[in-house]
Amino acid sequence: MTSPCGKTIAAIILVPVVIALAIMAFVWPNARLEPRELPVGVAGPPNATAQLAQRLGAHEGAFDVTAYPTESAARAAIEERDIYGAFVLTPDGPKVLTASAASPVVAQLLTAAAAENAAPGAKPVVDDVVAAPEEDPRGSALGSSMLPLALAGVIAGAGVTLLGLRGARAVVALVGAASGIGLVGAAITDSWLGILGGGWWVEAGAFALTALAGSAAVAGLAAVLGAPGIGLGAMLNVFLGNPFSGVTSAPEMLPEPVGALGQWLPVGSGAQLLRSVAFFDGNAASGPVLTLSVWTLAGLSLVLFGGRWNRGRRGGTSVAAGADGAIEAQPALREEPTAGR
Repeated sequence: MTSPCGKTIAAIILVPVVIALAIMAFVWPNARLEPRELPVGVAGPPNATAQLAQRLGAHEGAFDVTAYPTESAARAAIEERDIYGAFVLTPDGPKVLTASAASPVVAQLLTAAAAENAAPGAKPVVDDVVAAPEEDPRGSALGSSMLPLALAGVIAGAGVTLLGLRGARAVVALVGAASGIGLVGAAITDSWLGILGGGWWVEAGAFALTALAGSAAVAGLAAVLGAPGIGLGAMLNVFLGNPFSGVTSAPEMLPEPVGALGQWLPVGSGAQLLRSVAFFDGNAASGPVLTLSVWTLAGLSLVLFGGRWNRGRRGGTSVAAGADGAIEAQPALREEPTAGR
């Protein structure tokens, strides 16, 4: 469809389709929130905890239950991010341990489940082991910070590409932009709003690594695919990465395989890393760091070498690498026939 009429028809059809897909990506996961193999614990006398675990198991596929011998062991598992909370049977009555810093939505769910499984007339005691900060008790501010972070990665990656930066210069620009994003992110969320509670520089590093993973992916895809690579990078960061991250609830609350997929994308792994360093002393941070590092190294490698892979003659020009690593267009050399030969 190269004619004006064909382009008009394509726009009329494609724009609503894209918007429909975007709405589905953002709305569908939140419309189907429910626990799916949610890691929780039970603690107390073995016979009693076995019965409680059986009752929780009656909600088929909802909970992944681990038994702990003591309440302190269950607390340690929560602090290490092995589980989201635990149901404790004590001589004084039932107790539920939660971690609203990990997910306020899950903390409310476990509180309701404890009341549902308690004996008639018994009211469970709620103990928030790792509480969300008073400035953000529902986690909404932290959740809202991830969309700008995803957009920042797309903007940085697209900006480097559109400015014509290549090779080592593009890598320096991406790293510098991500560092600035990290400093700004920590300054706003920690110093100003107070919604994070970890080490300032570690939080800045989490913001920076997340932004760098996203921007490197966009710039790397653009180096190989051209302009369509920017669109693909934006889809991975914004249209899939943000709604599939589970940052406003929990990955285990999202429909399958959305929750698992989101944790392999920069925004989802970045959100988990930020929670770990901000509220859990870095526990369970190694997995997200590894995921973000893979995205970063893969993207920067494509930025450095993607243009060389595309080297060839196009429309009378040949693509060659300059001394500084930039990809430069040079006139193609053609041997002209000599008269009289």
